[in-house]
Amino acid sequence: MTNIHDIARISGYSVATVSRVINHRPYVSEPVRQAVLKVVRQLDYVPNAVARDLSAGRTMSIGVVTPMREHPYFTELTHALTQAAFARGYHVVLLPSQYDASLEKRYLEQLRRQAYDGLIFTSHTMALAQMVPYQKYGPVVICHDPGAVDLPAAYSDRGETYLEGYRWLKAHGAKQVGTFLPRAPKRSATAAAMVAAYQTVFGRAPAPELLVEDVMAPASGYAAAAKLAAVGVDGIFTNGDDIAANAWRYYQDHQLPEPLLVGQEAQLSGRLLKLPTIDHHFQQVGKLAIALATGELTGQHAVASTFMAP
Repeated sequence: MTNIHDIARISGYSVATVSRVINHRPYVSEPVRQAVLKVVRQLDYVPNAVARDLSAGRTMSIGVVTPMREHPYFTELTHALTQAAFARGYHVVLLPSQYDASLEKRYLEQLRRQAYDGLIFTSHTMALAQMVPYQKYGPVVICHDPGAVDLPAAYSDRGETYLEGYRWLKAHGAKQVGTFLPRAPKRSATAAAMVAAYQTVFGRAPAPELLVEDVMAPASGYAAAAKLAAVGVDGIFTNGDDIAANAWRYYQDHQLPEPLLVGQEAQLSGRLLKLPTIDHHFQQVGKLAIALATGELTGQHAVASTFMAP
């Protein structure tokens, strides 16, 4: 494969001069530039983009660590991240983690070895404090509120809309309210925020039987509804409109009185069923996260979610 040493040998100019011509640098006379370019054309030389980017201290790639779950939080946020990265000329490398801390650590080590210009964690298992030391190798961005931990972050501020969702259920007469959670509250900032909002609105912690965990894929709403139907709820705060639609289908299939339902993610299914829902504005979150990962922004940026009643 042709390289700049071949061009230098054939053209008779130094490697440094050839490099200046290829990289459009100054301090090369026009006759010399044309002579070098003539050899470049003869040899059909194409610069190695990867090597050039690395020599400039960048890879033009952003790693996006995701559990690769079916929940719209991951699919819509990943789509937004990809769009924002491509608009800046960056590639996105999807890094599936399945909430495996050892894989998350491996991706951070790859950042240390300059495999990416930055890493974005859509969700994670590792403690935030373990990520902080890797900041010296490139931005490590998270997509939830980091609290007191000094990490760049872009996330939806969901607290007020979770309160609005439970208040809506309470105002419409729901007394026995169940909640679908993505993971256990001690492992998920989202789940913890939902439980905290329930406690604020109802003045007590939710009974364990009113919480259904690991509700991620839309179809899981059906089985989760079966668990709450056995308890006898009259309202359910779900974690996705498609999930809520499958919960509604369970009650329809079993000819049971439908509980009040609150969705999330502002999906078409929610509009068709005329459910109250929450728009977490993932497009904005994705743009901010990419700007942090590329170094255009620093700090922590929250985007306020929007509660939408039918």
